[in-house]
Amino acid sequence: MAIARFPGLVIDCPDAGALAAFYGALLGWKVKADPTWAEIRPDDGSDCISFQQIDGYRPPEWPSQAVPQQMHLDLMVEDLDEGEKAVIELGGTKADTQPGTTFRVFLDPASHPFCLCVD
Repeated sequence: MAIARFPGLVIDCPDAGALAAFYGALLGWKVKADPTWAEIRPDDGSDCISFQQIDGYRPPEWPSQAVPQQMHLDLMVEDLDEGEKAVIELGGTKADTQPGTTFRVFLDPASHPFCLCVD
Protein backbone atom coordinates (compact mmCIF):
# COMPACT_ATOMS: atom_id res chain seq x y z
CA MET A 1 0.00 0.00 0.00
CA ALA A 2 1.33 3.42 -0.90
CA ILE A 3 2.16 5.84 1.89
CA ALA A 4 1.72 8.88 -0.33
CA ARG A 5 0.07 9.70 -3.64
CA PHE A 6 -0.03 12.35 -6.35
CA PRO A 7 3.64 13.30 -6.48
CA GLY A 8 4.42 16.77 -7.74
CA LEU A 9 7.56 18.23 -9.22
CA VAL A 10 8.63 21.74 -8.19
CA ILE A 11 11.19 23.62 -10.29
CA ASP A 12 13.12 26.60 -8.92
CA CYS A 13 13.39 29.53 -11.32
CA PRO A 14 13.77 33.33 -11.53
CA ASP A 15 10.21 33.95 -12.84
CA ALA A 16 7.58 31.36 -11.89
CA GLY A 17 4.83 32.71 -14.16
CA ALA A 18 7.05 32.92 -17.23
CA LEU A 19 8.42 29.40 -16.84
CA ALA A 20 4.93 27.99 -16.18
CA ALA A 21 3.71 29.72 -19.35
CA PHE A 22 6.57 28.13 -21.34
CA TYR A 23 5.90 24.57 -20.15
CA GLY A 24 2.12 25.10 -20.18
CA ALA A 25 2.29 26.01 -23.86
CA LEU A 26 4.69 23.16 -24.62
CA LEU A 27 2.44 20.55 -22.97
CA GLY A 28 -0.94 22.17 -23.66
CA TRP A 29 -1.65 22.37 -19.90
CA LYS A 30 -3.50 25.08 -17.96
CA VAL A 31 -1.44 27.65 -16.05
CA LYS A 32 -2.30 29.01 -12.62
CA ALA A 33 0.10 31.63 -11.25
CA ASP A 34 0.60 34.16 -8.48
CA PRO A 35 3.62 36.45 -8.02
CA THR A 36 6.05 33.79 -6.68
CA TRP A 37 4.44 30.41 -7.43
CA ALA A 38 2.85 28.86 -10.50
CA GLU A 39 1.66 25.47 -11.58
CA ILE A 40 0.52 23.70 -14.70
CA ARG A 41 -1.97 20.84 -14.98
CA PRO A 42 -3.62 18.91 -17.81
CA ASP A 43 -7.39 19.26 -18.23
CA ASP A 44 -8.04 16.11 -16.18
CA GLY A 45 -5.90 17.43 -13.28
CA SER A 46 -4.00 14.16 -13.08
CA ASP A 47 -0.51 15.67 -12.99
CA CYS A 48 1.11 18.85 -11.76
CA ILE A 49 4.39 20.64 -12.32
CA SER A 50 4.99 23.65 -10.07
CA PHE A 51 7.40 26.56 -10.40
CA GLN A 52 8.86 28.37 -7.40
CA GLN A 53 10.37 31.82 -7.82
CA ILE A 54 13.77 32.06 -6.10
CA ASP A 55 15.73 35.22 -5.33
CA GLY A 56 19.36 34.84 -6.43
CA TYR A 57 18.52 31.93 -8.74
CA ARG A 58 21.60 30.39 -10.37
CA PRO A 59 20.78 28.62 -13.65
CA PRO A 60 22.26 25.19 -14.35
CA GLU A 61 25.28 25.02 -16.66
CA TRP A 62 24.76 22.07 -18.96
CA PRO A 63 26.65 19.91 -19.89
CA SER A 64 29.17 21.29 -17.39
CA GLN A 65 28.47 20.53 -13.77
CA ALA A 66 29.82 23.87 -12.46
CA VAL A 67 26.18 24.51 -11.47
CA PRO A 68 24.51 21.06 -11.69
CA GLN A 69 21.29 20.53 -13.61
CA GLN A 70 19.76 18.94 -10.46
CA MET A 71 16.86 17.54 -12.49
CA HIS A 72 15.47 17.49 -16.00
CA LEU A 73 12.26 16.58 -17.77
CA ASP A 74 12.02 14.04 -20.59
CA LEU A 75 9.04 14.87 -22.81
CA MET A 76 7.82 12.43 -25.46
CA VAL A 77 7.10 13.72 -28.99
CA GLU A 78 6.10 12.10 -32.27
CA ASP A 79 8.63 14.05 -34.37
CA LEU A 80 11.86 15.62 -33.12
CA ASP A 81 12.03 18.23 -35.87
CA GLU A 82 8.47 19.45 -35.21
CA GLY A 83 9.09 19.39 -31.46
CA GLU A 84 12.29 21.39 -31.87
CA LYS A 85 10.48 24.00 -33.95
CA ALA A 86 7.81 24.40 -31.24
CA VAL A 87 10.38 24.68 -28.44
CA ILE A 88 12.29 27.41 -30.27
CA GLU A 89 9.07 29.34 -31.04
CA LEU A 90 8.15 29.23 -27.33
CA GLY A 91 11.50 30.67 -26.25
CA GLY A 92 13.58 27.58 -25.53
CA THR A 93 17.01 27.00 -27.05
CA LYS A 94 18.66 23.91 -28.46
CA ALA A 95 21.71 22.91 -26.45
CA ASP A 96 25.05 22.90 -28.25
CA THR A 97 25.84 19.39 -26.98
CA GLN A 98 23.57 16.65 -28.37
CA PRO A 99 24.68 13.27 -26.97
CA GLY A 100 22.03 11.04 -28.57
CA THR A 101 19.99 10.34 -31.69
CA THR A 102 16.56 9.43 -30.25
CA PHE A 103 16.34 12.59 -28.15
CA ARG A 104 17.36 16.24 -28.26
CA VAL A 105 18.47 18.42 -25.38
CA PHE A 106 17.04 21.91 -24.97
CA LEU A 107 17.26 24.66 -22.37
CA ASP A 108 14.10 26.28 -21.06
CA PRO A 109 13.98 30.08 -20.58
CA ALA A 110 15.53 29.66 -17.08
CA SER A 111 18.33 27.43 -18.54
CA HIS A 112 17.06 24.11 -17.12
CA PRO A 113 17.94 21.32 -19.54
CA PHE A 114 15.09 19.13 -20.79
CA CYS A 115 14.82 16.55 -23.52
CA LEU A 116 12.38 15.85 -26.30
CA CYS A 117 12.39 12.10 -26.88
CA VAL A 118 10.98 9.73 -29.48
CA ASP A 119 12.09 6.56 -27.71
